[in-house]
Amino acid sequence: MSDVQTAFKVNQKVVYPSQGVGKIREIREKKFKDQLLLYYVIYLEVSDMVVMVPVNKVEELGIRPIVSPEEAQAALDKIGEEFEPITSDWKLRYQMNLDLLKKGSVSDIATIVRCLYHRSKVKELPILERKLYDSAKKLLEDEISFALDKSTREVEALIHSRLEPLGLTGDTKHSASQGSVSDQDDDTFLDDDENDEPIMDEDEDMDDSDD
Repeated sequence: MSDVQTAFKVNQKVVYPSQGVGKIREIREKKFKDQLLLYYVIYLEVSDMVVMVPVNKVEELGIRPIVSPEEAQAALDKIGEEFEPITSDWKLRYQMNLDLLKKGSVSDIATIVRCLYHRSKVKELPILERKLYDSAKKLLEDEISFALDKSTREVEALIHSRLEPLGLTGDTKHSASQGSVSDQDDDTFLDDDENDEPIMDEDEDMDDSDD
C-alpha cells in the first residue's frame, strides 16, 4: 500500500450516511480505470455487507467517525425537545427528512426520528416515510450504542423514554392543528409510491464485488 495518510484506521468504527455504522476492515489499493486507487474496505453490520469506498471520496460521501459520548447525549436530549409544527405535505416532509439523512449528522438523524415518530401519532406513516423512520432510528440506535458503550436495547429504551412523554402530551394538539387535509394528502400519494426504489442513495463510486 502507498505511504498515504488516511482519515480513518483499520478497525475504526465509522458512520456511512443512509447505510449505517460500519467497521473498517482494511485499507487497500485497487486498480480502477487504469489508475491505482486507495480504498477503505468497510463492513456494514446492519446489512451484513462489505463495501469498498475510495479514500478520496469519504468526505464527499459524508462518511465520518462515531460521535463522542457528549454528542451522543446531546442527540438523545434533542429527541425530547419541543419542535415546530410539521408540514402536512408528506412528500415535502419526506424529501426534507431524506436530505437530513444524507447529511448524516447524529443531530440530523435525531431530528428525523423525533419528527416522524410524532407524525405517526397523528396519522399512520406512508410506506416510504415508515422506511425512512426505521432506517434513521436504527442508525441512531447503533451510533449512540457505540458512543455510550450501551447495548442497542438500552439505547432503544432511552430513545423511547424521550419520545413518549412529548407524544402523550402532544397528540391532541397536533391532531387538531393538522385536521383531515393532511390525511387526504397521505392517501392520495401512497399508491403512487408503494413500489418506489429504496431510500439508499447509490450514485456514489463504490465497488463491493471483490468481497
